[in-house]
Amino acid sequence: MRKLQNLFMTLAALCFAVPVFAQGTTPAVNLIPIGAGLGMGLAAGLCGMGQGRAVGSACESLARNPGTRAGIMLFLVLGLAFIESLTLFTLVIVFAKM
Repeated sequence: MRKLQNLFMTLAALCFAVPVFAQGTTPAVNLIPIGAGLGMGLAAGLCGMGQGRAVGSACESLARNPGTRAGIMLFLVLGLAFIESLTLFTLVIVFAKM
């Protein structure tokens, strides 16, 4: 109970301290580069996971039925190009915002 009371007292002090800093002349923080970096990292990581799953599934399907190699490779390359284009679109958006 004592810890909870200390927590609420600290939060109350912080809430009352915020208006004190409202009249400061410090410039606004620019968070666009941080958001762009996080977005690009997230896009690259998730596209990499998607490409890994696509290639893994293609290898598994080729192991089960080697006769369909031409059709599977065509759709694999097409799918990998679409997945990679998502990362490139994110990169274009990052450069447009910055």
